[in-house]
Amino acid sequence: MSTAFRDSPFRDIVGPSSQFYISQRLRLHYLSWGNDDKPPLLLIHGGRDHAHNWDWVANALRGDYHIVAPDLRGHGDSEWAIGGMYAITDFVLDIAQLLEALDRFPVRIVAHSLGANIALHYAGLYPANVQKLVAIEGMGPPPKALAERRSRTVDERMRGWIGYMQKLAGRQPRRYPSLHAAAERMQEVNSFLSAEQARHLTVNGMARNEDGSFSWKFDNYVRAFPPYQAAEEELRNIWGRITCPTLLVRGTESWASDPVEDGRIGAFRNADLRNFEGAGHWVHHDQLDEFVAVTRVFLED
Repeated sequence: MSTAFRDSPFRDIVGPSSQFYISQRLRLHYLSWGNDDKPPLLLIHGGRDHAHNWDWVANALRGDYHIVAPDLRGHGDSEWAIGGMYAITDFVLDIAQLLEALDRFPVRIVAHSLGANIALHYAGLYPANVQKLVAIEGMGPPPKALAERRSRTVDERMRGWIGYMQKLAGRQPRRYPSLHAAAERMQEVNSFLSAEQARHLTVNGMARNEDGSFSWKFDNYVRAFPPYQAAEEELRNIWGRITCPTLLVRGTESWASDPVEDGRIGAFRNADLRNFEGAGHWVHHDQLDEFVAVTRVFLED
């Protein structure tokens, strides 16, 4: 068991509580670890994930912060988007709606992958609302992959997207005979996970089907990337509007490129990079203790 979780004085407390809010007529779910008198800390998960993936981080930090972790639309216990569209703009709106409902500004944010992409957008749009930001591999595909995508004409991208959406319409959620089988599959995808971590993520990330099998609690349509995306110059403009101290986090064994080496960190006013050895894309799982220690120091005033 990780020391970040084992040493927490809150490890035996049942929680967190479940809450809901509305955005674009969707009923969206979030977890709250209480501590209303403490500074707010927002934790945003990545694609095809869920809010409980932050349980270890939240239990380590809950003594110092009022922690809130949403299930993004189409994920976990939040509703799925009618029509199956999951553009970054919709996710950013959802987070804006949540933070306005909480009405606790400025906020600290720790986010992963898709969630970190959302957080970087929000912090650039509303810089005064964010006090500190930790973004784990949230800058999107490496520049080389983006250049390959831009090499396709807009009609090619549109036809490709339509075809992929049509395939997703006929794709049934995969069914597993047991939670154990699903946890084993999760470890195959991310070999850094311990059996304990995989079990916890699986139990909280699956729904039991009527026939007794289990399926992941995310909409298959979240797999599709919209054909229209912000240009690199526009993304850099958004990143350049972020005024709070920003820590960009990357696992050295991940597919994500180094933002120092590829030059993208130059778009930020006040950002540092922290590479974590022995970690893949899920740094906060793969190197939990080190990640919590670094994050704890960074988030302090």
